[in-house]
Amino acid sequence: MVLALVCACQFMVILDSAIVNVALPAVRDDLGFSNTGLAWVVNGYLLTFAGFMLLGGRAADLFGPRRLLNCGLVVFSVSSLVGGLATTPEVLVGARVAQGIGAAMMAPATLAVINTFFTEPGARAKAFGAWASSGGIGGLAGALVGGALTTSLSWRWVFLINVPIGALLITVAVMSLTAAARNGERESLDIVGALTGTVGLAALVFGVMHIADYGWTSGLVVGPALAGVLLLVVFLGVESRTANPMVPLRLFKIRGIAVGNAMLFLFGGIAIGMWYFTSLFLQNVLGFSALEAGLGQTPAAVGFMLVARYASAWLPRVGVRPLVLAGSACFVAGFGWLSLASAGSGYAASVLGPTLLISAGIGLTFPTFMAASTADAPEGDAGIVGGLAGTGNQVGGAFFLAVLATAAGATTDRADEGTSEVDALAAGYEVVFLMAAGLAVAIGLLSLLVPRKERA
Repeated sequence: MVLALVCACQFMVILDSAIVNVALPAVRDDLGFSNTGLAWVVNGYLLTFAGFMLLGGRAADLFGPRRLLNCGLVVFSVSSLVGGLATTPEVLVGARVAQGIGAAMMAPATLAVINTFFTEPGARAKAFGAWASSGGIGGLAGALVGGALTTSLSWRWVFLINVPIGALLITVAVMSLTAAARNGERESLDIVGALTGTVGLAALVFGVMHIADYGWTSGLVVGPALAGVLLLVVFLGVESRTANPMVPLRLFKIRGIAVGNAMLFLFGGIAIGMWYFTSLFLQNVLGFSALEAGLGQTPAAVGFMLVARYASAWLPRVGVRPLVLAGSACFVAGFGWLSLASAGSGYAASVLGPTLLISAGIGLTFPTFMAASTADAPEGDAGIVGGLAGTGNQVGGAFFLAVLATAAGATTDRADEGTSEVDALAAGYEVVFLMAAGLAVAIGLLSLLVPRKERA
């Protein structure tokens, strides 16, 4: 029941990241959003999700993962209800911001629960495999369920559906976690560290999120990003001098945690290159509809879930390094193959094959990264270690989305005058896929820093 609970929570968090995108046109028409304002229905959630995850992780250590998970479920469910009943743009954006805070409480709490309740390496690895697969199912279901609810009922149901699910999960959490949950040490929260770390991360992510729209030199990018970096520098200074820091810097002396988080940061670019840019390629180059693009990615999503399940069983036996190297090889081969696709390519030979290879790499590596980056968490630090892993992945995704989108746009803009728009776009995506292959090489090299046969 504990494993089912954490998997269901991860499913709901990832589902909500994807389900809203399909409903955005209906939301704009019903509530009268401007194009700029509409983006905040997505950005408001992602910003607080990434910015508050470290704080959520530390809170899980101080107050116990059971309490934080229940609190996150309540915040998420209530804000979903408010969002589903919203009658103005401001109320809906506010609800999405609150949803992101709820998700930032839930995500590290689920990782802390896995590390607390599954102590045997084999069981823990299988739990991470199931947890990762549930997120894949959530992402796959998001577009399909969102489209079905918006078309058959109303866009409001993409939010309201979370309310009964949240109520059920709160009941299960109370029943399954009460007896075995640790309450954690009741140290005082590092208020200065919490403020500088949370605001610094949020400001940095805010600036990075606007690079694709406004360019790297825009004040809307440089100002928040620079402020975020300065606050994070202050945060590191505070943490090095505080008796009970929010993020103990000693954690980065543990090789598995340090290397695992670095690989998760780079993996953010792999995930963006696979799911986001492949979807754009299918729609903008091959002419697929949004629904067709979602269906076109379904085999890869299923492949990821199947491989992740087997990889979790292999991890205790072979260790981290072989799985990461095998996954990196899949990434290099898959993205290299995908970079050869053009406007005249067929789906089966030029997209399906390489995306299945890439999805196999994701199945081999993502649960391995999560297990490796949290396995050696000292007692009392499972929550913040989970928060670090989630933050690294989220910030990496935001950063590489900006980098890859900028590279694609610059390549498209430099196309020769006689080049068709579709061919120019294809050239931009080719650069993206080759850069993603380069990230895979970097991940493979980083994995060499993981001791051989290290148990995750």
